[in-house]
Amino acid sequence: MNDVASLTGATVTESELGRLVNRFYVRVRQDEMLGPVFNPAVSDWPEHLEKLTYFWSSIMLTSGKYHGNPMAAHYKHLAEITPAMFDRWLKLWGETAAEVVPQAAPALQAKAARIAESLKLALFFRLPPAQRPATAA
Repeated sequence: MNDVASLTGATVTESELGRLVNRFYVRVRQDEMLGPVFNPAVSDWPEHLEKLTYFWSSIMLTSGKYHGNPMAAHYKHLAEITPAMFDRWLKLWGETAAEVVPQAAPALQAKAARIAESLKLALFFRLPPAQRPATAA
């Protein structure tokens, strides 16, 4: 298991990821757009923060500590989520990462942007039903 990830010369530790996640979700909970979705959705914040620290540890350090399903977690709150919320989340994440782990902020922001795009596509993008070609009789 890795304790430190090398990100284009920069490093981040699991402890730093924990501080980032904690500080970030303080902001999320207070945010006018995101708070009303997250606050009622999360019943146990300490457990949620630990799970998200494990998520980021798995992403950035390949620790394998996270064993959840982000898509399912977001899908059950689909009625409350809008695509614009992902942009707001990314803005807060980028600002917080730049403050807490400036050396790793670009890599963290790039990973977060890819994850957000995948979630948005899965939650909101729907192809029209396939049309069968008319068959000649």
